[in-house]
Amino acid sequence: MASLRASRGMLAISLCLAKVHSKLRLQLPCSASRGIATYTQPHQANAISVLSTAVDPSSAEFQENAKQMGEVMARLEALTQKIRQGGPLKAREKHIARKKMLPRDRVTALIDPGTSFLELSPFAGHELYEGEDVPAGGIITGVGVVEGVTCMIVANDSTVKGGTYYPITVKKHLRAQAIAEENKLPYVLYKENLFSWN
Repeated sequence: MASLRASRGMLAISLCLAKVHSKLRLQLPCSASRGIATYTQPHQANAISVLSTAVDPSSAEFQENAKQMGEVMARLEALTQKIRQGGPLKAREKHIARKKMLPRDRVTALIDPGTSFLELSPFAGHELYEGEDVPAGGIITGVGVVEGVTCMIVANDSTVKGGTYYPITVKKHLRAQAIAEENKLPYVLYKENLFSWN
């Protein structure tokens, strides 16, 4: 009986702390609203096994592998940045001149402040069509939080060939719909002057 009262007492304290935390979170700036958990309960820490390793970070082989991996990661980061820009500079400037937000900026404005956007298949269309540059397959898809609800977000990128749909664009769009259906996520679609919830 005493343990039941103690459990109920702990539950009441937890609920009270959750309310205080949510009130504090509303008062904090967006960058400080989310933190990383740094405390591990002792019983959880004891349950984690430590993996031992024979890797010697000071060895020549490790240093060579680290150097090669660094070069690959630098190329990957450069390619990712290029894809995130969308279409060519001329198309982006034309878009901005019409007083329109770029698609990635629109997605960022759509999701809740301080939350993340998990982009799906950003490398779709990369070097897929000869003589054609189709960054991200011409469409941005991913999972983000809108008004506290986790949603599948799809945004057509009109800076890529004027919003033309390629076969990879259709495939990527259908895959986003399938993921939304499998995970019971609301579907938010942005296509130039169209904005809808499904």
